[in-house]
Amino acid sequence: MTRRELDAAGITDPALRAAYTDCRRLNARHGKSYFLATRLLPVERRSAVHALYGFARWADDIVDDLDRHRTPEERDRQLARLEGDLAHGLRTGKGDEPVVRALADTAERYDIEHTLFTDFLASMRSDLHVTDYPTYADLRTYMHGSAAVIGLQMLPVLDTVVPREEAAPHAAALGVAFQLTNFLRDVGEDLDRGRVYLPADLLTAHGVDRPMLEWSRRTGRTDPRIRAALVAAEDMTRKVYRAAEPGIAMLDPRTRPCIRTAFTLYGGILDAIADQGYTVLHRRATVSRGRRTATATAGAVQIIGARWHAVRTQRRAPHPGVTPLPWKGSVK
Repeated sequence: MTRRELDAAGITDPALRAAYTDCRRLNARHGKSYFLATRLLPVERRSAVHALYGFARWADDIVDDLDRHRTPEERDRQLARLEGDLAHGLRTGKGDEPVVRALADTAERYDIEHTLFTDFLASMRSDLHVTDYPTYADLRTYMHGSAAVIGLQMLPVLDTVVPREEAAPHAAALGVAFQLTNFLRDVGEDLDRGRVYLPADLLTAHGVDRPMLEWSRRTGRTDPRIRAALVAAEDMTRKVYRAAEPGIAMLDPRTRPCIRTAFTLYGGILDAIADQGYTVLHRRATVSRGRRTATATAGAVQIIGARWHAVRTQRRAPHPGVTPLPWKGSVK
């Protein structure tokens, strides 16, 4: 499958093919829902998505060192090296890290704005010293770089049937919706990293603060106030999904099934959180394999339908120089 994707994308250089393959492995290992949705893309576009995901995952892993083997200073230096490698890669097409080489090639092929990558790294750097967010507005500022830009990076790869700037706000919102979903799912794990991504004003409105969350994580006990805050966070996230959804119809019909599948799978994480009684401080909510498979199958059916429609449209198209006859009943 990797060879087929690379051949379809016209990636022939052996070193570059190896770099893209590394990114694909990262996507397959860490982004189960995301990887499954990516497989619904036209084959020639999948490698680009692997490169975007691979780079983001590489940077995220530098910041989120759960084993605590590296000090914050060491992570800062490693992130600085990645920033330098990225700047060099975007300028020359080369890089020390395979993820940078694949990303630089993708950025050139699809003319992706370089500021989208530098904004992403700026948010990653803030994770080294920012541990909570007083308001939702503060969190949104962070998520511009950590999530909204991911949707905007994807847009040139996905392509649109409307002017790109019309679809851009919805693409950015979808990136934010996915990250808010991750924040809600990973409340406990993030606490272990010393961070709280649920905005303090939302928590305070329900009588919750960081010490209460830490107490719940530590003891395995819960409190109705915590549940109420998590329900409010879910409601907040679903509003962002609703803002993002109109953008799916603005995409190239061949890429819509991929994004619709990702939309459904990530929304399914919210459903799983609710079904499990909002126990995210104690266990990770996941979408079942059966549901992931069913959703991907539905996406595949959409792809077949889109291809069939394209074939029929092509067959109906008049031969160059031939004036088409009006449809029956259209003459008045």
